[in-house]
Amino acid sequence: MADWDTVRRIASSLPGAEESTTYGQPAFKVGSKLFAWISPDRRAEGALALRIDPQEKELVIAASSGVFFQTAHYEGHPILLVRLERVGEAELTERIEESWLLRAPKRLADAYLPDSG
Repeated sequence: MADWDTVRRIASSLPGAEESTTYGQPAFKVGSKLFAWISPDRRAEGALALRIDPQEKELVIAASSGVFFQTAHYEGHPILLVRLERVGEAELTERIEESWLLRAPKRLADAYLPDSG
């Protein structure tokens, strides 16, 4: 079972990641942009919020067996909610990394990604 310590270990391993808070909840930022945080939305029940490509959001939620979801508060926003007690560590790592890539400054993201050429 994942928890904030799991999120901290994964997120803090990413270049430029800084632990912070938002709305009184623990969070991680890169280049002053949130990429992983505990949702302050009471209907999200302490879920982790991550950035996601808006084109992928509905597909990920539909294929998740209740791991990923949204509340009305996040409808229409490129934010994915994660039930930490249900997500596997490999999937969580992938989602945190993708969120970081969407928010990281281009130079950091380019340096992090393996050379494709």
